[in-house]
Amino acid sequence: MPTKHLAEHTPTVGASTDELIAHLKAAMHDAEALIKASANQGGEAMAAVRSKAEASIAIAQGKIADIDAALRARGRVLAEASDTYVHENPWQALGIAAGLGLIIGFLARRR
Repeated sequence: MPTKHLAEHTPTVGASTDELIAHLKAAMHDAEALIKASANQGGEAMAAVRSKAEASIAIAQGKIADIDAALRARGRVLAEASDTYVHENPWQALGIAAGLGLIIGFLARRR
């Protein structure tokens, strides 16, 4: 598999997306706790706000689940493409790994 084809499957999202998802989940958890805590508060306006917040949380949870599934699928595609590339080009893969090892070793030694 040519390198160009492998680059097509490289995810453009990284750890920052994982952090964002974690923060959104925490925010939703806090919002749910706030909704439960305000359940004893009466009034039509408060009930409307709670209802709207619950609907927004449900939508956000669905979108986060979709993003999580998409990221996992992209990761699987990348892993499969990498595995195929290494099996089809073992010497190139070995050379790349050795080169990266040398660079990392050189950088680590400088510190």
